[in-house]
Amino acid sequence: MQRILLVEDEANVLSFIKRGLTEEGYAVEITTNGNDGLKMALQYRFDLIILDIMLPGMNGLDICREIRNQKIQTPVLFLTALGTAENVVIGLDRGADDYLVKPFKFIELLARIRALIRRKTGAQQAQQSREESKYSIDDLELDDYTKTVKRGTSNISLTTTEYKLLLLFLKNQRRVLSRTEILESVWDLNFNIGTNVVDVYVNYLRKKIDKEKENKLIHTVVGMGYVLKEGYEKSN
Repeated sequence: MQRILLVEDEANVLSFIKRGLTEEGYAVEITTNGNDGLKMALQYRFDLIILDIMLPGMNGLDICREIRNQKIQTPVLFLTALGTAENVVIGLDRGADDYLVKPFKFIELLARIRALIRRKTGAQQAQQSREESKYSIDDLELDDYTKTVKRGTSNISLTTTEYKLLLLFLKNQRRVLSRTEILESVWDLNFNIGTNVVDVYVNYLRKKIDKEKENKLIHTVVGMGYVLKEGYEKSN
């Protein structure tokens, strides 16, 4: 269940929003005081924060600014009677994600909430996807999102085939891959199984990532294939 923090000092508005959101399946935490609202926003995890601007104690603008100063990226929606362009700009500059002027229809509030939560979820999934596209072993790093490779501080330029081969090794690091398995994964299956293309490209890759490195990463396992692993023994 998605959790929403509602900080609003008008009793009628507070009751109206809480009842409507609860009926829509949201878990709603409420407070009428800005100081308490900030404490709750910093202490608990919410999927969305709805702030009035004019509040007892700390106002909504300062709450939003402090939330962002604390690196909390929870979406913030302002509800306020102050609907001039200048006030909208001030709210957004403090870190708000959206702004709804009172009076408003509940259906519009609900649409804004759904849009903000979808945006947050999409951003989290994109970030997760990007993080999952990063592979590393020892000081070798490959970012499959940006298609970049580096070892230590040095960027490495690879051909498309070399890149696919390295990615295969990184996804299966410390596991011995047979030549047949490498051939089927990186190249078209129409290749002659007796070809030495795997050995040729492994050597190409070695020259780019292991050359002049004491810690060789690509190793030959005699009679079995190749493995990517840490180790200071000399590669065959």
